[in-house]
Order: sequence, then C-alpha cells, then structure tokens
Amino acid sequence: MVHADPAVDASGVPESDLAVARAATPRPIEAVAADLGLTTDEIEPRGDGVAKLTQSAVRSATASEADGTTVLVTGMTPTPKGEGKTVTSVGLGQALAGLGESAAVAVREPSLGPVFGIKGGAAGGGYSQVLPMEAINLHFTGDIHALTSAHNLIAAALDNHLHHGNEEGVDVRRVDWPRALDVNDRALREAVVGLGGPARGVPREDEFVITAASELMAVLGLAEDLADLKARIGRIALAEDANGDPVTPADLGVTGAVAALLRDAFRPNLVQTVEGVPALVHGGPFANIAHGTNTLVADRVGASLADFLVTEAGFGADLGAEKFAHIVARQGIVPDVAVVVATVRGAKRHGLEMWPADFDALAETDPDAVRAGVDNVRRHVEVVESFGIPAVVGINVFPDDAESELAALKSTLSDAGVPVARSTAYRDGGEGATALADLVRERAGTGEFAPLYDLDAPLREKIETVAREVYGADGVEYVDGAADDIERAEAWGYGDLPVCVSKTPYSFADDPSLTGVPEGWTLTVRAVSASAGAGFVVAKTADVMTMPGLPAEPAAEDIDVDADGDVSGLF
Repeated sequence: MVHADPAVDASGVPESDLAVARAATPRPIEAVAADLGLTTDEIEPRGDGVAKLTQSAVRSATASEADGTTVLVTGMTPTPKGEGKTVTSVGLGQALAGLGESAAVAVREPSLGPVFGIKGGAAGGGYSQVLPMEAINLHFTGDIHALTSAHNLIAAALDNHLHHGNEEGVDVRRVDWPRALDVNDRALREAVVGLGGPARGVPREDEFVITAASELMAVLGLAEDLADLKARIGRIALAEDANGDPVTPADLGVTGAVAALLRDAFRPNLVQTVEGVPALVHGGPFANIAHGTNTLVADRVGASLADFLVTEAGFGADLGAEKFAHIVARQGIVPDVAVVVATVRGAKRHGLEMWPADFDALAETDPDAVRAGVDNVRRHVEVVESFGIPAVVGINVFPDDAESELAALKSTLSDAGVPVARSTAYRDGGEGATALADLVRERAGTGEFAPLYDLDAPLREKIETVAREVYGADGVEYVDGAADDIERAEAWGYGDLPVCVSKTPYSFADDPSLTGVPEGWTLTVRAVSASAGAGFVVAKTADVMTMPGLPAEPAAEDIDVDADGDVSGLF
C-alpha cells in the first residue's frame, strides 16, 4: 500500500474516510499514467495527483480495440445511504492489481447535490477510495460546472430567441429544456421566467434540474469523440414549434459554442486509488433518471489500456445494469462479468418489508430478516444473467455487521447456487477484496451477451419488455398523455432508440414501499420524452424528481473549513 495508517478504532476501522485520504502518500500522477502506457506528453496535470488526458491520448486510446476484461459493478435494491458499490469497485480494482493484473477503475464524478445532501461524499471510502478525495467531492476539474454553464447557455439562447422575434416559431407552452444547477433545491422544481415586462424576456413556465439529471450530462457520457459530441448537442429536442416539430440547438446556431464549453470536460480525468491503482473519474448521470454510468470514452480508454477495467453502474441491476446493457453496451463496451453488491443492511430492509428505511432498526441483529431479504439479491443476479452476463455477488462488509448476519447472507446465497464472496475492502483495501477478485477472474467471459429487445421494436414493446423481464411487472399502464408522447417520439423519428426508464431506485416496482421482489403490480408511465442528443427515449414513472431536495439534516451541516483551509465533514 502507498498510505500510512490514520487513527483506527479497536477493530482496525479508520476514524473517517477523510483521515485515510490525508494519511495517504499518492504516487506521482506521471507514474500512474505510465501504468496505462501513457507518457507525460499524453496527460495534462491539474494539481496534485490529478490530470486530464490530452485529446490526442483519448483519440489514440479509443481508436484501438478495447480488448480488456470489463467488470461491471452493480447492486441489489439499495437503502438511501447506498450499499457500497464505489467502495467495492475501487477495492476490486486494487485486489486485481494485487494479484498481478493490469487494472483500472472507472467511476462517476460526484454531484454536489448528494455530497451536500445525504451522502457527504461519493469517492468510495476507507482504504478503497479514489484520491484526492476532497477535490473529487467538491469542484474537481470543473467538468460539472462546465456542464452546468453549457446547459444554461442553451436555455439562455432559447429565451433570447423568443425575445428577438421567435423566427423558429417556438410554442412557449411546449418548451422542454429546463435550466440546471448542481445542488439539491426543491424550490426550483417549478419556476416562471421572463416576468417584469418586455425588457426581461417572454414569460413562460420553466424548471430546474440537477446537472447530473440533465440530458447534456448524458450526451457527454455517451459521445464517442468531439465530432459526435457536437452532433449530439445539435440534435437535442429543446421545444416544439407551431407545427409540432422539434427545435434544436442547431436551429438556434449555438451547437459550436456549447461544444466549446465542453471541450475540456470531454477529456477523462486520471487519478489514483489509495493503493495507487489508476482511476478514471469522469461524468456522472443519475441511474434513476438517465443511464447512470461514467463516460463511454473513459470506459474505452480503460478497457484499451488495462487488462481489467472495473466500471460502475448506478443503483441496482434494474436501473444501472439494465441501462448499461441496453444503452452503453450497444456502443461497444460489453461487460464480461458483473458483480452484484449486497449488504446485510440492504437484505434486512427487504426481509423486514421496511419503507422508509429506519437505520436504527436496521442496526439490530436479525439473521432471519437477512435470510428473508435474500430474494431481492437473487433477483438482481437473475436480471444481470438475463443479458448473458455472468454474475457474482460481492458482500460489502460494514464495520458493525454482525457475523451471524454475514454468515446468513452468504450461506443463503451459496445454497441457492449463487457465486458469492465477502469483501472487507473498506477496512482492508485490495487485500479485503481478493476472494471477490478471484471469483471475478473465474467467471469472466463465460457468458454470451444479448440485449432483451431489438432497437427496431416499437417503443411500447421496449418499455414493456423492461417492465416485464427486468422489473417483474404484469403490464404497463400509460397515463397523463404518455401514449401520445410515444406517438410523437416515433413520428419525430426516434422510435429506433433504446428506452431509459426513470424509476425509483428503492424497489423493483415504481412504488418504493414495495420491497423484496414485488408481484402482481403494473408499471405506470406518466410521460415519455425523446433525449435525442443522448440517444435514448425516457419513460418517466411515478413522480421521480429531476431536482432532488435536501433532507431534514443535510450533510452540508457537518461540512466545514478551518482557517488553514482544511475541510472537515466529508465522509
């Protein structure tokens, strides 16, 4: 390891993630780059331990065949605090490196919304995190700020177009492009702009989305190169004109300006884990709203330059893994094996049929509740394997997990024939994930990938296939004009795109109170919209929010900075 040991408790658990990060002695970023075969001319340092790949390095890496083994890390249906996919991803990458493999980790950039909301940080944890932890959790290289500015430039250009005569004939009642902000702010979910007379623009209804929920984030995440980025930006459907046809950034003449703002953000960020393993931290769309993975270009770089790429998809296999299979894999990054992350806490919530999650109650030892909740884990394994991707379960061990509960979770899965290994990567780093790494190497490449639907199938059929085969729904009900939305999307020529279902992450169903593996329910689709730039059609269910709110006790209340500039409260 390349770190010193911070203060730990009696069981060897570090006092905080921040303490581990500060005790680390990172390798020079040039040495990390060299592990991937990158020269000093192919990286652009951005402060201590951080670099962006140059455009020529990106072009060279993505032009070669991405023939490394791709490991997709997904999970069971989580609690709101998460079950440790990033910790598992980082720990697994470190374990593979410890076994002598050339490995790289690829994860998403944290959004400030969750950092200041409930999570307090999203760079992994303990001895399985990416460094520099403080920078990554806060402003990092400015990618998300660039996305926010680029998104709002489009919004400003649209309103400016309305103010100066509306040559494109935009119907102000049918503007779909919101504004964006990278914090949780429920007060901005609905807004009115242009009030105050002619000098202040054209009055209309508007809204804000968190930047990670913006279509522009998904565009960045799925673009293959700068030319593709420009093409995707240019075809975003912003609004409708009087004839019901889409109005795009290309129509407004701002495609180039938006792409210019995203020029540097398009290049992946290179950092390292606590143990010095290369890590690509890039992009960050939410999986309950968008496709929920880091960028395609980062995955291609990692899979081209390392023998093993460990990449992460958001939330459970019903969201992140399904979207990876139907959206990302169609662009050439096909998982060779998947890890479904499970926890005692997560299984217990389902065994107790608990919603909302009561974390004090979940802290009580109850092996029977754990066993009762294992069906949820098994169902996620089945979802992954339905795509022909071999799956293993990684039990992410929390410091306060009872041995009786851990044993109950592992034995119940093993008895059901599910390959499973414990991971103590939080406490022990790569060494704690060695058994999981061995299982991953054993299972990788033993499947044959196949999506569940063809792209030329009607949109309804695609939605209903995901609802039935992935979520376990009996059927789909279209309400509030969703059926008309589908007809419009197909009339605009978007019927051959994959679907991206926006759904709660806390249940297989569209109701978070339905725990375990719900049966006898119907998926309700309330709206369907074309994310033409991203390259998928979004089906919105229930009341999924694209602008989250802060909890009663947000993590922001515990975050501070002292007179020396040292940040506290990131955990």
